[in-house]
Amino acid sequence: MSKPAAGSRLSDRQRLSWLRLIRTQNVGPASFRDLINRFGSAEAALEILPELLISGGAKRIVRVPSIAEAEAELEAAGRAGARFVGIGEVDYPALLKNMDHPPPLLAVKGEGAVFRLPAIAIVGARNASLAGIKMARMLAADLGRDGYGIVSGLARGIDTAAHRGSLSTGTIGVLAGGLDLPYPPENIGLCNEIAEHGGAIVSEMPFGWQPRAQDFPRRNRLVAGMALGLVVVEAAQRSGSLISARLAGEMGRLVFAVPGSPLDPRCAGTNGLLKDGATLVTEGSDVSGAIAPLAGARVPRTAPLEEPPDFSATPPPGEDERAGVLDVLGPTPVAVDEIIRHTGLHPAQVSMVLLELDLAGRLERHAGGNVSLVFGGS
Repeated sequence: MSKPAAGSRLSDRQRLSWLRLIRTQNVGPASFRDLINRFGSAEAALEILPELLISGGAKRIVRVPSIAEAEAELEAAGRAGARFVGIGEVDYPALLKNMDHPPPLLAVKGEGAVFRLPAIAIVGARNASLAGIKMARMLAADLGRDGYGIVSGLARGIDTAAHRGSLSTGTIGVLAGGLDLPYPPENIGLCNEIAEHGGAIVSEMPFGWQPRAQDFPRRNRLVAGMALGLVVVEAAQRSGSLISARLAGEMGRLVFAVPGSPLDPRCAGTNGLLKDGATLVTEGSDVSGAIAPLAGARVPRTAPLEEPPDFSATPPPGEDERAGVLDVLGPTPVAVDEIIRHTGLHPAQVSMVLLELDLAGRLERHAGGNVSLVFGGS
């Protein structure tokens, strides 16, 4: 079973194997990509997983979801009017696949055509003021009429207003939990309206997954990754919206902020962003004027998964090589290139050791391709 070329479709068998692999504990987007690149297919990676876990020092062998369990999730998606879209398929958001470690599979409910609109994210406070809600809705409506899709996180307050403002022109809601468990529950109706009016609801989490606090930054990463720029309407000094703004900046997206009263704590974060160089926004044209040059640019066409590297001339890592990599790893993130230079090992060997550690739950990946041992790792 080969992996799909960009723009092609996964076969049913591939989609099932991809779902089983990404739902396996400790297999995240980065390790998924490494496994496919190394072994050529998800099916082959599933077969070799137990051996890799042992090599990585896992305390126990994680359970791989069965074929029946993966089929049950696919059936649940079908009952919900949703489908799973793989990276490289035509309905996968173009900008998303070019960020670091994009999700290999997205659950999607609604129209894939909305992903082909140049997108702008609008986020902000859950306990938004009436003025903030009015502003978010107005910005979304104006930008929607200008031909932009609006991305947000379906939270109360600013997110909901942004979705409502762009309902007729194209909006994308990103969930922190399963596609069948929208949060907050009062936005279940809004989710259905979005899907029925040409927009889309997406999630990388399993069906039946109740969102936890740690899942929301992961959702914020997708919100930022789908858009050319991100607008913060209201945000407190310590808020998820500022996390979204930071992630957007790290991805090279444009960051915008609506100014607010210095006396309102809901505006402390947005005013801080403006001090740090965010673009000031008082109307939709402030955003569209800055985004327009980017919206006309072609998104780089990158292969969703690289060609497997040539390991034929490189022996697999042994215990000495594993020990050498572990010796240079610690709680402080380091660049993979530095590990290669310091150990003198072949890049393929270092890559394999890092993959084994990742699958064993002993490696943490950071922005910019840096890695570290998890706390308590050896």
